[in-house]
Amino acid sequence: MDGGGKMLTIALPKGRLGNKVYGMLASVGYDCPEFYEENRKLIFENTEKNVRYLLVKPGDVAIYVEHHAADIGIVGKDIILETNPDVYELMDLKIGKCRMAVAASEGYMEDPDRTLRVATKYVNVAKEYFSEQNRDIELIKLSGSIELAPILGMSDVIVDIVETGSTLKENHLVVTTEFRQISSRLIANKSSFKFQNEMIREMMEKLEGVIQ
Repeated sequence: MDGGGKMLTIALPKGRLGNKVYGMLASVGYDCPEFYEENRKLIFENTEKNVRYLLVKPGDVAIYVEHHAADIGIVGKDIILETNPDVYELMDLKIGKCRMAVAASEGYMEDPDRTLRVATKYVNVAKEYFSEQNRDIELIKLSGSIELAPILGMSDVIVDIVETGSTLKENHLVVTTEFRQISSRLIANKSSFKFQNEMIREMMEKLEGVIQ
């Protein structure tokens, strides 16, 4: 890609996943040397490659893309399912893999006649899943340390993403059902996809080559 064209702005999730995605993009020609410099900058650009990176909280990536602050972004399928942003989901990057699951304390026996108390940060995902099961639930929205809820008797079960399951094990919780595979997706702003289609498609083709 040569300089002088329109910049493509990419929202990257801060942290390990963002670093991994940046590595993939850099390996196919979208590098930005200052990305690895020790600084607290949140915007990095490479004018030669017409690419600009924004570092944002993982849960905010889709918001930046939807509101056209970024043209494309990388976001977990869990966030897409929960927030249903008005964007295009373009491809599965097959990284950041985990499962959406229901978990409970070891030895928990469910009483089907009683309303199930569910603690989660994924309230929409949980609502949809349990309505498909025709199960009455009471939702408790938490934003972190969800494993505490069943331990303290605040909820019967939790709905959360599970990668290795070690946090659950350490807290004597077990997965009762896995109901959705989750991984990182490339998303695009709808108008960017129309007007910068060539650049975005070129990037997608290059990424295809490095996706495991």
